[in-house]
Amino acid sequence: MSEPILEYIKQMRSLVEEALLQAFPVTWEIPGALREAMNYSLMAGGKRLRPILMLAAAEAAGCPPEPVVPAACAVELIHTYSLIHDDLPAMDNDDYRRGKPTNHKVFGEAMAILAGDGLLTHAFYCLVQCTRKSEIPAGLVLDLVEELSVRAGAKGMVGGQAADMEGEQGITGLSQLEYIHRHKTGDLIVFSLKAGGRIAGAADGQLRALEEFGRCIGLAFQIQDDVLDLIGDEQKLGKKRGADEAMHKVTYPYLLGLEACLRKIEELTEQGKDAIVRAGFARPGRLLELADFLMKRDH
Repeated sequence: MSEPILEYIKQMRSLVEEALLQAFPVTWEIPGALREAMNYSLMAGGKRLRPILMLAAAEAAGCPPEPVVPAACAVELIHTYSLIHDDLPAMDNDDYRRGKPTNHKVFGEAMAILAGDGLLTHAFYCLVQCTRKSEIPAGLVLDLVEELSVRAGAKGMVGGQAADMEGEQGITGLSQLEYIHRHKTGDLIVFSLKAGGRIAGAADGQLRALEEFGRCIGLAFQIQDDVLDLIGDEQKLGKKRGADEAMHKVTYPYLLGLEACLRKIEELTEQGKDAIVRAGFARPGRLLELADFLMKRDH
């Protein structure tokens, strides 16, 4: 993996995490246990993939990262809330996340649910700060609020999670599995890329390219997750291997086989990169490098 993209990821992660530390104003009166539970998961590490993709999409269209950071924080808040809730006993019943005990194991189920609720609602507060702090037009921020509501809600990520739970009772084919992951994983990735492009003033054709790129790498990302659940390093994954099999989940390797999955990841990555190359971005390099980085990741 090239040093420049690793350094870029490190720099953008640091920028986002510095902003996340200040996401909840210290002057707000928040119950101590709730603040601690929210920060426990929010600052537990992770790739910060979605905010980094948002910043890279903005860069591709010629925009510096600073005006985009509040929106990048918003999408990470939503992603983190979804992980807290996914890990709950009523959902995936996981004991570890990113190598640490899951939120409900530390704070109890009730506080974990409330921590997720708090992160979800605060995401929209952060998104509004795009216009409060960065002078992004209020009409554009309103459009972003609408799209994030759709892609994170019943039609998007939450719908994908619901379909995943129903699917545990018997997925019959690839189309059902693809529906789950295009929404459960892909929709938030697509939002991140398009939001970065929209804040940067990308043209309509470029926004369509970002959406196609997001759909492709989002699905490739999920297939890669399924593969790593079988063959990944537990130390790097931060959780036990074979969790999907233990839950009797139908996965891409189960339906396609391991070799076909690896080919599919490569095909989707190339398809996504081709959309970006054809879109005429001023500085597409980071997006292309990130796509390759994700294809070769080991956790």
